Amino acid sequence: MSFAATLLCCTAIQAPAFAAEAAAEEPAPEEGKEIVVTGSLGALPVADVGSVFGFDKTLTETPRSASTISSEQIERFGISDIYDLVAQAPGTFTNSFFGVGGALDIRGTPGEVYFRGMRRLDNPGNYPTPIGASDRIDIVRGPASPIYGPSKTGGYMNFVPKTARVKGGSYLSHPEGEVSFTGGSWDKADLKAEMRGPGKIGSQEFGYSLFAEVEDSGSYYRNISTKNTVLQAAFDTDFTPNLRLEFGGMYQNFKGVQNGGWNRLTQDLVDNGTYITGSAQSIDDNGDGQISAGEFIAHGNNFGPFGVPASSFTDSSFNPLMALTDTGTAKLSRRDVLAGKNDRLDTRATTLYADLIWEGDDDWSVKNQAFYDSYENINENSYGFAQFHDSWVFEDKIVVAKKFENDLGKFAFQLSPSIRYTDFKHGDDFDYEYFHRVDLTKGYTAASDRLLATECPLSDEPGYTAADCGYNNYVSGHYTDYAMAGLADIDFAFGLGITVGARYDYVKAKSTYDITKMLPADVADLGGLYSASGSKGAWSWSASANYKLPFGLIPYATIARQSTVIAGQGAELYAGDIAGKTFISASKLYEGGIKGSFLDDRLYAALSVYKQKRTDYNIQSITVNQSVETKGLEAEARWSVNDHLLITGGYTRTKVYNLTALENGTLFSFFGIEDLVNVTDPTLYLGGQPIGLVLIPDKNASRRAGIPTNLYSLTATYAFDNGIALSASAVKVDSVYSGQSQVVKLPAYTKVDLSASYETGPWLFRVVVKNATNERYFRANFTELFGSTIVLPETPRSWQGSIVYKF
Repeated sequence: MSFAATLLCCTAIQAPAFAAEAAAEEPAPEEGKEIVVTGSLGALPVADVGSVFGFDKTLTETPRSASTISSEQIERFGISDIYDLVAQAPGTFTNSFFGVGGALDIRGTPGEVYFRGMRRLDNPGNYPTPIGASDRIDIVRGPASPIYGPSKTGGYMNFVPKTARVKGGSYLSHPEGEVSFTGGSWDKADLKAEMRGPGKIGSQEFGYSLFAEVEDSGSYYRNISTKNTVLQAAFDTDFTPNLRLEFGGMYQNFKGVQNGGWNRLTQDLVDNGTYITGSAQSIDDNGDGQISAGEFIAHGNNFGPFGVPASSFTDSSFNPLMALTDTGTAKLSRRDVLAGKNDRLDTRATTLYADLIWEGDDDWSVKNQAFYDSYENINENSYGFAQFHDSWVFEDKIVVAKKFENDLGKFAFQLSPSIRYTDFKHGDDFDYEYFHRVDLTKGYTAASDRLLATECPLSDEPGYTAADCGYNNYVSGHYTDYAMAGLADIDFAFGLGITVGARYDYVKAKSTYDITKMLPADVADLGGLYSASGSKGAWSWSASANYKLPFGLIPYATIARQSTVIAGQGAELYAGDIAGKTFISASKLYEGGIKGSFLDDRLYAALSVYKQKRTDYNIQSITVNQSVETKGLEAEARWSVNDHLLITGGYTRTKVYNLTALENGTLFSFFGIEDLVNVTDPTLYLGGQPIGLVLIPDKNASRRAGIPTNLYSLTATYAFDNGIALSASAVKVDSVYSGQSQVVKLPAYTKVDLSASYETGPWLFRVVVKNATNERYFRANFTELFGSTIVLPETPRSWQGSIVYKF
């Protein structure tokens, strides 16, 4: 059965959703008035958004590849995490970052997360980004506009929270809200409540929007559960007809576990579920039930030869203590993964904002945006990885804007000085990260459970020292970005549009290691460089043009250069990078395409082709900001057929190349079983971890693994007049390699999600079935380092049901 036929067939059987929308015919909108297309779920790009360039333009008029997902789409299709967004927006397929949906991969490389147009701290997998309180999610493909500051090559998500005003700018006339409960497979339990309305303190009127979510859910996977609390508030008040204040914030307390997936990865494990069993030999010398770094060191090299290709390994390359005992094979359940009973991923994140906005009568405006974001994070995994972050950022940005119009066209200009201060403290423990010591059919024992640096009782038991269980990095510091940006947007009356901008960032940074908390070998690797201060400046610029042709067609082209700060998973910078002035890099973007809005704005279509690449090949964060070149094509269409039926479709073609690996001819990696072709028995080393250099002889070998070349998506939803709504979404994904060495191939798959809902009066009842065809599929995990050693088996068919009361 074809992909489209599968989706349409499943839609006819059952499907996501809610109630029919009003079907009244709208008169032609006046100039400058908002266009409303009934039945569209807000999916059509007819409203102005400022998240791409900072100017209020529709996505059709904006010369960049971008998509929006409305709160109505999120509700109708049962979207519960960022991985679900791939069906709604092209270019957003995302590899697993140990099972935690922190940020999307956009155009095949890690993206950023923005909140109301302000960049949050890096979140590759520190906590799942909440989407339930969003009024809209904007996805911009490619580096950000100069107005938004240094950003990664791939792109970004911008979350627009629900506000205290109705569309058009006025306060609500009365309070409104809803309460919902969602339950489902694997003990899912999620309670949400929200309320919006007007208020008054003395004579000062204001609007408010409040949201709360509390989740306490189990998981398909053993030893994994989720406790998550999200609180969000937004307030809005007018001091004068020209001056208003918007302020609010969000707090999240997440307690969960990262998911490394399956270890001991082979092609046979992927294809048939055949798993190599066996127990690691105990080296727990002090009998405390865990293995410290000091105990690993005392028993010699557990990695095999250093700095050599996989073909150099033979049966005689390994320490005998690396061999497993009681070996065999078994069929492995997808529920059995690397999560241990005592593993944890705990994060508290706080976001605050305050915007003071003055709008003059002569089209002048001044906006001061103050923004704060922080997280405290601790991450512990029994196989041998731990980290913590205690970081925060404060940014203040002023945007002075002027608009005017004459016979030549419409003109808009912005000037924006800003200052952004980031304070970080970060530690990690990864030198003795042994995925394979645990037999997943049995679970962790004293022979496989690591004593992590975050668990090390240095202060309680004098017998332990940093040499026993210290960190590999323990670093703190800060950096300040002083910036000035300017933008101009010109729409000539004859149809030509031009948008240009430039920005200069001057970043001062300082970073210091606390060597008293680090392993001696890692201290020695620093070569005496324990602290560094420095500064560096960087230019960013962009130039775009489009032209309004007859029949609603708008071709466009963009060329841009955007700077990026190479920070780590906890927003940290390292002394060596500061001393070498390699903590700032840049990317270039070349993009062209054509967009159009047809059938009285009921049909939107867009096609883009692009090439984007980092300019410095030897500067990268392998975890969150790789040096890559990406080439691709993105196409999407959204059609509100009538007041009942909405259909969307997308196609993505992506090829991502690691430029550092291509330049060097090699890339450091953990070797998997399929890499070591000259080793006849993998049980000889699965108690350790062979490492070395993956050979990159040509550009094809440098392709980033896990990202499919071709991806197709299709969604449909139909709302009946009686309150019943049916929906379906499907994503067809090419087969991919799991890791950089291209030795294990993950199968292609088609994933179908279905939903049905019924709305009557204030009540809404919804049922969502995810992976409705029970497809067996996998997601690659941290492909550059670990892709050939571990893989995440995705969940089978599941369901969730919601009861919503609106008032």
